[in-house]
Amino acid sequence: MTLLIVKNIKKTGADGFVLSDINFTITSFQKIAVAGETGSGKSTLLKILAGLVQPDHGLVELNGETIKGPDEQLVAGNPKIAYLSQHFELQKHLRVEQVLAYASQIPDQEAQRIYSICRITHVLQRKTDELSGGEKQRVAIARLLIGKPRLLLLDEPYTNLDRLVKDDLKNVIEAIGNKLKITCMIVSHDPEDTLGWADQIIVLKEGRLVQLGSPETIYRKPKNEYVAGLFGNFSIVKANLLKKLGLEKLKRAIIRPEDFKLQRKTTRSAAGKVVDCFFLGNRYELEVELKDQNVRVSSAKALPIGDTVYVKLQSSLMRSLSE
Repeated sequence: MTLLIVKNIKKTGADGFVLSDINFTITSFQKIAVAGETGSGKSTLLKILAGLVQPDHGLVELNGETIKGPDEQLVAGNPKIAYLSQHFELQKHLRVEQVLAYASQIPDQEAQRIYSICRITHVLQRKTDELSGGEKQRVAIARLLIGKPRLLLLDEPYTNLDRLVKDDLKNVIEAIGNKLKITCMIVSHDPEDTLGWADQIIVLKEGRLVQLGSPETIYRKPKNEYVAGLFGNFSIVKANLLKKLGLEKLKRAIIRPEDFKLQRKTTRSAAGKVVDCFFLGNRYELEVELKDQNVRVSSAKALPIGDTVYVKLQSSLMRSLSE
C-alpha cells in the first residue's frame, strides 16, 4: 500500500536549485536510503517530507493527506512524520526517563517495548549529559517513536560513530522496521550503511533524482559514473577491451572489481601487468595495467607489482551485459 507520494518537488536556494522535479512514492514498511554527494539536496528533501521546509512547488502526501510546510501552519512539522537531524540535542540536566515521559503518547507497556528495541532500558535513570554518543542517538530515536509516527526520517544517523556503536545502531534501526512496522528513510554517505539494509535507494545529484532502484540495481547497473562512484570502486571499460573480453556490441561499460577474475590465458582474456596492490581486509584489490587502460580487479591474494596476469569477466556479468 502506498504510504508517501512526492510530486514535482522544487526548492530554490540562494545559488539556484536545491531540489528540482523530485518525484517518487514509498509503500508502507519500506526501507528507503537517500544517497548523494554533499550539497545534493538530501537533508533538504527530508525536511520537506517532514513539513519543516516549505517547497517552492509540488506536494507531499502521506496516506492521501497533504503535508503542510511551515508557511502553511503555525507549528512546523507533522505528528505522523518524525525527523531526526544529525545535529539533534537532548534536554540537559534531565534524566532520560523524564525526557521520554514528556514526549510519550502511548501506554507505558508500549513505551517500554520501544525502549527495549532501542536498547536504552539500562540508561533510563541516567541524566542526558551522562550518555555516550550512541546512547544519545538511541534515546533521541526512542523519543520520536513514542510519538507514534508512520514515517521515520533519519538524517546521517551514523555520522561520527565508531564501528561497534554504528553496528549497534544499525541493529536498532533494523528492529524498528521489523518489529514496530514503521517505514524508515535514512540519509547516509557510506554504501555499507545502505546496500544491505535498504529496499530502495534514491540517488540525488545537484538537486535532481538521477536513479531510483533496488540496492542490487543501483550497484550492478548504475546509470552513470556518478552513481557508480557513490557505492564503491569501478572501472570504465572501453569498446576495444570489451571486444577482447567477448562483448563485441558494447561501446563502454561500468565494471566492479569483483566482476573481473584472474586466470590463465584464454581466448576471452586480456593480458595485463599489476601496477599496485591494496589490502582491503577480506580481499585484495589490484590495479592492472592493460594495453590502453587500467582496471581494478579483486583478488583473494596479494600479487607482486610487475606480475603479468590475465583478466576475464565473470560469466554472470557477461550474461547481464548481453541482455
